[in-house]
Amino acid sequence: MSWNPALDPHCPTGDDVDAIETVIVPRARDIGGFEVRRALPAPKRQMVGSFIFFDQMGPAELLPSRGLDVRPHPHVGLATISYLYRGKMHHRDSLGTDAWIEPGAVNWMVAGRGITHSERTDDETQVDPMPFFGIQTWVALPKDHEDRAPMFQHAAADTLPLLKGEGKEVRLILGTAYGERAPVETATEMFYADAVLQAGSKLPLPDDHEDRGVYVVEGSVEIAGDVFEAGRMMVFRPGDRVSMTAGPSGARVMLLGGETLEGPRYIWWNFVASSKERIEEAKEAWRAEAWDSNPRFHLPPGDDQEFIPLPAR
Repeated sequence: MSWNPALDPHCPTGDDVDAIETVIVPRARDIGGFEVRRALPAPKRQMVGSFIFFDQMGPAELLPSRGLDVRPHPHVGLATISYLYRGKMHHRDSLGTDAWIEPGAVNWMVAGRGITHSERTDDETQVDPMPFFGIQTWVALPKDHEDRAPMFQHAAADTLPLLKGEGKEVRLILGTAYGERAPVETATEMFYADAVLQAGSKLPLPDDHEDRGVYVVEGSVEIAGDVFEAGRMMVFRPGDRVSMTAGPSGARVMLLGGETLEGPRYIWWNFVASSKERIEEAKEAWRAEAWDSNPRFHLPPGDDQEFIPLPAR
């Protein structure tokens, strides 16, 4: 079994403790009329499985003249996925990828040793306010993948496993769960799923993964007699059988987890690494701004006129 901050041999087990190991209340911040709620990393939990960053984006209405406008910026040591419920987002990266992220689809970007991308809502055809709502997640890479070549993989919504019945609908975004496997290639065993539950319907968590969590997006769920409203992440003790029941207005939840990594990670700005030295190398490479000769970072073709400078901190 690999490194896991929740696995302490001196902790009580069995009936001595709750199935819920941690409840995370996301931190909210406004980024110019657009609210983001960050659940990971948290003070008591850096990761759930290899998921190291978890942001709820919105819900919001983006005006044609004031949309999402994230200039080109770098990543190392992680993979990203922006999963949308409503709206769309323009993704460009240094591999030459030019794609729109749309609801229910998977756009899986593996940074490895280094990638640069931008995220914008720059659709010239937009004339009305656009509803926008989704989750952005980073997955930390294991040590033997930190220096791998960057990669981008797209999977349309209709190619993802969809389980329906008994008042629930579960779309498997990444990894394996409930006997299904998503089509996107991952470096570690994991699961990530979008579940919509009708009032009173029950959903067990996958019990074949080491680390597991649930984030309530909408509505509420009851677990072991406790009710959890939207905007809460619960992390569960390994090995326990856990089931949730949707509240009176139903629920939408994200299920996440998987095998844990071989150790903790350093995270600074957009960089994730197993050592401080790797972070410093990435910082120096981005600070150099030598896009034509830089072996690690290049600006995205078609979006190379600006970029986010390295923060001073």
